[in-house]
Order: sequence, then C-alpha cells, then structure tokens
Amino acid sequence: MEGFCNTLAVCSLMRLTVHETRGEEQASDEAVLVHRVTGRDAEAFGRLYDMHVDRVYRHIYYRVGNETDAEDLTQQVFLKAWLAIDRYRQTASPFVAWLMTISNNLVVDFYRTRKDRAYLEAEALADGSMSGPERTAEASLELQRVQRAISHLRSDEQQVVVLRFMEGFEFAEIASLMEKKEGNVRVILHRALVKLRDILDREGQ
Repeated sequence: MEGFCNTLAVCSLMRLTVHETRGEEQASDEAVLVHRVTGRDAEAFGRLYDMHVDRVYRHIYYRVGNETDAEDLTQQVFLKAWLAIDRYRQTASPFVAWLMTISNNLVVDFYRTRKDRAYLEAEALADGSMSGPERTAEASLELQRVQRAISHLRSDEQQVVVLRFMEGFEFAEIASLMEKKEGNVRVILHRALVKLRDILDREGQ
C-alpha cells in the first residue's frame, strides 16, 4: 500500500509540475482560441490541440494501458471534438473538461468492443525494460502495477482516479464533468482506492 501511495504522490507531483506552468495569460489565450474554434477556425483548433494533446493522451493511456491504442483514441478525441464543435458551448467547465468527456466515452466504447483485457497486462509488462538508476526503474515498475490495477476498476472508478490523481481535477470539476454530485464522486473515489489497494495487495502475495 505504501508503494501505491508513493506512486500516486509521484503522479500528483508530476501533474502539478506540468500544470504550474499554466498561468492566467494562457487561460486567457485559450478562451480566445475556443471562441475562434466555435467559428470553425482550423488554425485555432490546431493550437488547442497542441495545448491539450499530451493531457488527453495521458488520460487515455492510464485507462487502456497500451501506447498504440492510446494514440489512436487520442486522435479520435480531437476528430470528434472538431466535428462536434458546433455543439460545444463555453460554460463554467473548461474546454479540456469537454475533451475528457469525449475521451471517457471513447474508452467505454473501446472496452465494449474488446472484451478481452488480458493483453493490457502483457503490454504493460513488455514495456518494463527501462534504463536508468535503480530508483527510477522501481518507480516505473510500481507505476505500471498501478496502471494495470486501474484497468480492473469499473469505468466510472477509472475515470475518477485518473482525473483526480493524474490530471489534478478538483472534486467539483470532476462532478461537473461526470454530471454527478460531488459527494458521489468522493464515494466513487474511496471505493476505487479500496479496490486498488486490494488488487495490489493480492499481486504482492
């Protein structure tokens, strides 16, 4: 359990390091770009793609555990976003929250069409050969263990764990994105963490 907690702490630290670079100026620029995109400005959409593609990819990768599938689904997210941009309306939720909603729907569809999930573990294990200091290798292996464990959670539990710990969304933002009450999101997260602990404890036996 300690390793699991340390891994989530590393994920949160990595996420904070990335998002601390986003200032008010970028948020303002994004609002302008979103406004232009709703008018079918392809150049503005390309800039929004550059802003959010890594975050969307990371979100999907933690859900499917396979680089090729994650890359394919990430491209589908932005294609669907562009095709459906007429239906997007700027609200209190940021543009990236809309992208995450599309991401989640695609991941759900992905698993509906692919019942066999055993290959996910094989892919994660196959990616275990990493060079570097021993500590880095251990952290990488632990991260892979958590990733495999996440793949065994229910779809809503996966979404809450990834949004909260990997993407750093606040509970209120997650609740808005998932169209649930904040209290329900907290319950889902608690249930997911208990399941993750049990899964990882069984792996360690």
